[in-house]
This record gives sequence, C-alpha cells and structure tokens, in this order.
Amino acid sequence: MEINGLDSTGTCWLNKTILALKPKVRDVICGLGVGEHFEYWGYEPSKIIEKDWHEVISVADNFTIHTAPARHGSGRKLAKDNTLWLSFIIDAPGQRIYVGGDSGYDIHFSEIGKKFGSFDLAILDNGQYDLAWREIHLLPEEVIQATKHLQASRLFPVHASKFKLGHHPWDEPLVKVAELSASAGIPLVTPKIGQAVYLDNKQQAFDRWWENTR
Repeated sequence: MEINGLDSTGTCWLNKTILALKPKVRDVICGLGVGEHFEYWGYEPSKIIEKDWHEVISVADNFTIHTAPARHGSGRKLAKDNTLWLSFIIDAPGQRIYVGGDSGYDIHFSEIGKKFGSFDLAILDNGQYDLAWREIHLLPEEVIQATKHLQASRLFPVHASKFKLGHHPWDEPLVKVAELSASAGIPLVTPKIGQAVYLDNKQQAFDRWWENTR
C-alpha cells in the first residue's frame, strides 16, 4: 500500500480520508498485508478482507469483485514491497468496470481483457509519469494501449492534476490522453474535481476543462 502526501501540519491526507470514510464502510477489500494498516486506523478486523491476485469476492446478488494483478511497488523508506498491489474488476448488474490503480504497462492488461471480454469503463492512472518510472506508472500512449487491451468502451484517466510528483506540466497528461483517445475513438470521462459521474449514462458529456485554466 502506498502511503504518502503530507499536509501543512505534517498529517498524511490519506490517513485523514480513510478515517473520515470509516463510518460509511461495510467491508474493506485489499491486498495481502494491507489489512494491518486498516486495523491501525481502527477498522474492525472482521470488516477487512485481504486477497491475493485472481480471487473473487461476492458482495451481493449479481455483484462480484475480482482481484487482478498490477505492477507497482508498495511502501516507503525501509518498509518496501511487503504488501501486495492489486487492481480490481467490479462486475455489477449492467456494468463491468476495471479499476487499475497505479500500474506500469505489462501483459496483465491483455490477459485481463481476454479473460473478461470487455469493460464498460476502464479507470487507469495517467499522470505523474516519467520514462524512468514507466515500470510503475503508465505513459499516455500506454494508457490508450491498455484501454484497447481491456476492450473498454470508455476511459477514465486519473492520477493527474491534483498533486504534482512528475516533471511534466500539470495539464500535459490530460492534453496528451485527450489527443490520443480522439485518434483512437475512445470516449473519455474527465470530470472536474467533485463533479458527479453517472455510470449508467454513457452519453454523459465532459468538458475539456483544463483548456480553460491556462
């Protein structure tokens, strides 16, 4: 699990977010070794479901979550790579969604696409990339290639425009993925921060809002 991002008081924003969500969470599905973090944050062990790759969790009738591979390191400083990094497939009535998390480009995208057939939406990291980090973060052209491998009808690019980690301009990931997706004929889901996305409305339109902030 990746833990970073301090605010002006030195408090990790991720810690505060997870604590604020705790009363609303029924179950936590996470990779092997990650559960102890949630226990530290006060989550009941009975609500924590740790899984390996290629496992299946039945959430409700006709609502299933599959765990799948992703390629990224975990941890910081001395505690590195002692937990498992996952991606997720949400298989719900009328919707199949791929949640990639952060991941470098590899064969797991094509393998997942072959296994599940197609997706209504792929949520993939696009931003905070560098050629030196391509093993753990996707470059814009790899985002498009991964979307094709997943046979996803729409792409939701994330991990850009909020916290600056990469050396590229803040809007470059959105500019590039918009150009590439247009050429590939892949519709983009690009909400402003806080804007609602209606998963059952595939015709929902999104502005290229980043073009109005220059």
